[in-house]
Amino acid sequence: MSIPNTCKVRRLPSTSLIMILMTARDQPKPGVGGVAGDRAERSACGHEERRLCADAASGHEERQLRADAARNRDAILAVARDVFAEHGLEAPLETIAARAGVGIATLYRRFPTREKLVAAALVEKVAEYAEAARRALAVPDPWDGFAGVVERICELQAGDRGLSDLLSMTLSADERVEELRRTANDLLIAVIDRAKAAGTLREDFVGEDLVLLLIATAAVTHVTRADAPEAWRRFVALALDSFSTRGSPPRPDSALPDPPSTAQMTRAMIRLARERGCGERA
Repeated sequence: MSIPNTCKVRRLPSTSLIMILMTARDQPKPGVGGVAGDRAERSACGHEERRLCADAASGHEERQLRADAARNRDAILAVARDVFAEHGLEAPLETIAARAGVGIATLYRRFPTREKLVAAALVEKVAEYAEAARRALAVPDPWDGFAGVVERICELQAGDRGLSDLLSMTLSADERVEELRRTANDLLIAVIDRAKAAGTLREDFVGEDLVLLLIATAAVTHVTRADAPEAWRRFVALALDSFSTRGSPPRPDSALPDPPSTAQMTRAMIRLARERGCGERA
């Protein structure tokens, strides 16, 4: 027997179903509906998209600026290392900026003072200086360790006028460099004490004597660099000979390096006179 369908189920229209699923926040405001509501919704979506695009563009621009700043900094440091090595720490900063392809204002934004630029450019060289001292302590023979580190430091000086200047001065404005210097100095004192305890280094030798040697070697290197570039080696060998005691064992390479020729020294002295404005220009 069939039962007559006396109660028909009322189906909600699709729009009502959507309204049920929407949250109160998503419901259209009273009085907004139809085409006008659609236009308002599209306008709001467009505004949000434009805002997101603007934020993305701004973020990209900031990243680009940071990348440009990093490239400028790297270029300045690379050029500064070369210029300081060639001309010393008194080299004009304008020269560094020009070679790096930046304006002097950009250089000063990255490095407000000469000291900060010097420290950033030469910190790796000072680290080499500290490492040389550390290795000297590992050399089994105390005299070889002392003589070897003196020769290595002077070699670093000869190859870099900027480092040569720096080793003869302080740079109190940069803690990194001074910390490395303090570490190296402590290690060098240990090297000196070990050689003295072994009876191979003069008992009256002190750390300040090494500073005097570095200053003197810097002057020798500066005057003879162009005409007798290896003259510093003989000077350092003579100094080491004066530092040693009679009990110092002979080193395999202890023979004095060849002296510069008379002609080389004459040219070097003439060149220095010209630099000081006391001779005829070439």
